[in-house]
Amino acid sequence: MAENRASDYPEGTPCWVDAQLPDVAAGRRFYGELFGWTFEDQPQGTVRALKDGEPVASLAHKTDGRLPTVWTVSFATPDAEALCRRIRVGGGQIVSPPARFGDLGVTALVTDREGAVFALWQAGESRGFGRRHEPGTFAWVQLYTRDTETADTFYGGLFHDALFGPDADPDFGRAPVSDVFAAEMPPHFLVHFAVEDPEAGMREAARLGGRVQVPPFETSYGAAAVVTDNQGASFALLHR
Repeated sequence: MAENRASDYPEGTPCWVDAQLPDVAAGRRFYGELFGWTFEDQPQGTVRALKDGEPVASLAHKTDGRLPTVWTVSFATPDAEALCRRIRVGGGQIVSPPARFGDLGVTALVTDREGAVFALWQAGESRGFGRRHEPGTFAWVQLYTRDTETADTFYGGLFHDALFGPDADPDFGRAPVSDVFAAEMPPHFLVHFAVEDPEAGMREAARLGGRVQVPPFETSYGAAAVVTDNQGASFALLHR
């Protein structure tokens, strides 16, 4: 279901995605054509992507070439410091401690017990997605992990209400790494963007300089295809 402007997202809800890219200008061209995004400048050299005038993602320059070119999902929290403490207790690690991002909010970068990287977002002026669950916007995030029981325990403890509460309608699932990717692939999150036709979206991504990783396949949450952009960042195209 499309949403115009989100109120505060409950803790544990995917509320933002950002890509770390070597060339932000090339990213603007790729995603602008693929999803119809427009862009505006943000603090610290990032650009915010808009769909029909509402915020849907951001692109940032990767300052260290040794870092991966990736899409990262952020989970909402009212208190990033407190959630970081719970992540440590649960066996995760803090990569970058909570830091203020201008007046927009507070962000932190963390890992789960197996090393899958994700971010936290404590809202300030920016609450997160202005639109989601419609073509060209965030639709789902899938954790690919080697130990699904460990993942269930870790995330169930952190985000119980968002995942299992009476009003839960999560945009977050998990699967063994080997379901789609080679067994040697490290645990990771895969961001999914909604499209009308994953196969057509896959062809368009390839035309724009991307690459097909996994052609369309059926999942419990829809039909998906996995691609990379023209700089190597992986993401999925999803029709539900």
